Parts: sequence; structure tokens; C-alpha cells
Amino acid sequence: MRFSLVELAPVAPGGSKRDALDRALAAAEEAEHLGFHRFWFAEHHHVTGYAAQDPAALIAAAAQRTSRIRLGSGAVLLNHYSAFSVAERFLMLESLAPGRIDLGLGRSTATPLIDHALRRDRSSQPADDFPDQVHEIIGYLHKAFDCAHPFAAIDLTAGIDGVPEVWVLGSSGASAGLAARLGIGYTFGGHINPGGAACALRHYREGFTKTPFGTGAAQPMLALNIVAADDEASAHRLTWPARALRAGGRDRPIPTVEQARAELSASAKAQPSTIVGGVVPPQISGTPATLRAQLEPVIRASGATEVMVQDMVTDAAARTRSRQIIAETLQAITV
Repeated sequence: MRFSLVELAPVAPGGSKRDALDRALAAAEEAEHLGFHRFWFAEHHHVTGYAAQDPAALIAAAAQRTSRIRLGSGAVLLNHYSAFSVAERFLMLESLAPGRIDLGLGRSTATPLIDHALRRDRSSQPADDFPDQVHEIIGYLHKAFDCAHPFAAIDLTAGIDGVPEVWVLGSSGASAGLAARLGIGYTFGGHINPGGAACALRHYREGFTKTPFGTGAAQPMLALNIVAADDEASAHRLTWPARALRAGGRDRPIPTVEQARAELSASAKAQPSTIVGGVVPPQISGTPATLRAQLEPVIRASGATEVMVQDMVTDAAARTRSRQIIAETLQAITV
């Protein structure tokens, strides 16, 4: 099966965002070497712990350092942009790296203050028009506007041979039907809502309609937070920084394992990080010997044909080994 990565560019304690961005771009090269299919950059605004604020800029930089791996956004937060600007920017990226660009679309809040600061028009109430924006982007990329549409005369694709592959990202299942009707890829955030994955991805698969806007086949993707190491105790400890970040506030660098050890209570450190009886924890850990047995039933139950991996590991050696184990494990699973 296919396996991919979403990169948050986590900032290590004592490090800078520049350091985090350097690591993130090096990680794209490493992911290509390890056989990952896609490498997506997240969008997080006004956050101390993550350096990935603008996926498009990072995609452009990573395109110059890789040659095979698909590069994309996980996700562009459409509530902060016009559909026109997003379509135009990603068509430009498609020109830089033909046949390798993914446009992952989502929506999220960055707190009311930052949401307000991000808005160009502050005189009216924000509207939840995500489906309309996705339709508009499809219209620009595929010249799919009805002839009576006011934007039908706009051709952003002139002089560009291909278009980015469009994905909808969601964690509640509400976007599954939208992606299915449009015939495009769908990614469910299982690291956010582990219990909702099977239902949302089934809804997507069953409602999928073949259109000219996608690959022609359903692409159900499951995103999970996964870390791995050569022994169970070390793998479990790699889940602690994410727990400490949630418990102690997100506006800071990503804690080290040792910082998390000091911050977390004994019960918090002991919370399960393995899949037992089909129950998926927010962070999954495993070893070369145990990870496949955990993941394979969940992947099969969800119907996913691709897994998107997220982690918050800032130690370079531990992160490389974790991703190597994960790649080897997922590569061995057939669906």
C-alpha cells in the first residue's frame, strides 16, 4: 500500500524556526529515499512550536531538492484565502514540479484573533463556504465553470500542461461526501478523531463518482500519528512530547522526551499508545516486530489505500529511525 508523510516542521527547544525548516526540507529528501509516496506540509498560523505556516513556499523549496516524491499541502486552510489565489499558486507549483503537486484543502481555526487578522475583509461576518470554494478551485483547474458563470472566461491553466491533484481533508466525515461527489481524493484525520475513520472513509468510497477532476478511482487515505523505535519502551516514550504539548499548551517549542517526562503525570505517561481491540489511541507507537500487527487490522477496517503519517519527533536520529521502521512496516501491508 502507499504511505506518505505530513510535515509540521516542529521547532525543538532552544532551536529556531529556520532550524526547523531546514530539518523539514531535509526530511522531504529522506522521505523520497525511504519510499514514501507523498510529502505534505501543514499550515499552522501564529504557532511557536511549528514552522510550517505556508505550505506553498515549502513545496517550492522541496521541489528543488527532490525528483520523484509527490509534494503537497496538508492542508491549505481555505477559510483564509480566495479560491482564485489558491488555484493560481498551485498551478505555478505544478509548473515547477510537473506531475508531482497535490493540493490538499481543509478548513480550521487559528483562534478568533488570528482568524480575524488573516482576513482581508473585516467588515462582514465570515462565512462557512468551504464546499463553494472547493467547487470554485475545481472550476479554475479544470475549466469546469458553466458557460454562464461569471468566472468562465478566466483561464488560469494557459501555458501549463498539467494540474495539481486535489484532495479534501477532514476529521468529522462531513467532507467525505463532497470529495466523493467531485471524484477527488479524501484524507481522514484519524489522529484527530480515531473513532470516526471507518465510517467516514466508507461514506466516501460508497458515494464516489468518477469525474474528470480526479484520478478516476476513489483514493481513501487515513492520517495517523505514528512513531516507532527498536524497543517498545523507547517507542512509547516518543509519544510523550505530543501529550505534553496538549497538556501544557501549544504556544511553545515541541518538548523533548526528557522535558515531557518531567511535565507529565505518571498516569499521562502510562496512557496506551498501542492499538488494542481496534481502539486507536491519538498517538500510536510500535517496533519492527509489533507495528504491522497493530496497523493492518485498522487499515483494512477503514478501507484506506494509503496512510498519511504524522509525528512530532524533533530528535533527528530518533525521527529517521522511526520513519524507516514505519516505511518498512507499511510497505509490507497489502490492501
